[in-house]
Amino acid sequence: MAVFNLNINGKQHEVDVDPSTPMLWVLRDHLDLVGTKFGCGIAQCGACTILVNGVATRSCITFVDSVGDKEITTIEGLSENGDHALQKAWIEEDVPQCGYCQSGQIMNAAGLLNANPSPSDEEIEMAMHGNICRCGTYTRIKKAIKTAANS
Repeated sequence: MAVFNLNINGKQHEVDVDPSTPMLWVLRDHLDLVGTKFGCGIAQCGACTILVNGVATRSCITFVDSVGDKEITTIEGLSENGDHALQKAWIEEDVPQCGYCQSGQIMNAAGLLNANPSPSDEEIEMAMHGNICRCGTYTRIKKAIKTAANS
């Protein structure tokens, strides 16, 4: 076990965990930030996506000892009031069905828009390729990202 001081959603958090603990479990089990979901555990589905220094990152394979003092953002920290452009676009475009993958989808889209505020359809498809939606809402996801980019 080791003590880590983490910058999550603009706040400092101290956790005493094994250095090889994935950030997913630090967030969910130690900090009660349960918006980040477990999907596959091997970084293939995207349900666990968070931002690390603004870059979309799979938290199921990102170990706490690799984070250091980097800024971590979870779905809970994207907007204090739930009014981030992506969150508003997700509602406007009626994206979610079951909703399970949606926090990962939104966080991956946030990473895309951080890097490219005006992505083309092809750039959206490439960036979102690794996020799986069991309900198949990909067309609405792409439309919501374009709506957020244009807002």
